[in-house]
Amino acid sequence: MKISEMKQALTGLEAVNFRLPSGEYLPAHFHVTEVGLVHKHFIDCGGTERQETVANFQLWEAGDYDHRLAPQKFLHILKLSEKILGREDLDIEVEYQQATIGKFGLRLDGQDFVLTPKQTACLAQDACGIPASEFALPQLQTTGCTPGGGCC
Repeated sequence: MKISEMKQALTGLEAVNFRLPSGEYLPAHFHVTEVGLVHKHFIDCGGTERQETVANFQLWEAGDYDHRLAPQKFLHILKLSEKILGREDLDIEVEYQQATIGKFGLRLDGQDFVLTPKQTACLAQDACGIPASEFALPQLQTTGCTPGGGCC
């Protein structure tokens, strides 16, 4: 989801709800503790230099169970964040604490914002020396396994 899509969605919502990929809702008393600009400058395993920039939202919950973030307040936070984010229509990445800090994508599902799983991947599959067949899980053999046979 891009910032412009979030702003548009917030103008039509009565409440701001976030849902984890599991379907579980974040507690209604969550806070948006940070809105930031994350710039990643890196080289992939094939030697290609890459850059990636996203708007990052950090969601957090405390013991203030009566707290509610209204859509208008969230829009105000986004307006204030333009000092950092600029006016570029960036993709949004969300951080939320679980067993460790989780990074998620974001989409709107009707009236709820849904945190979507992010996956790692090889960006240089053609250049890193791993055959395409190695990127898929191998078929397990149930009979005829011998030491050094490659099936177990």
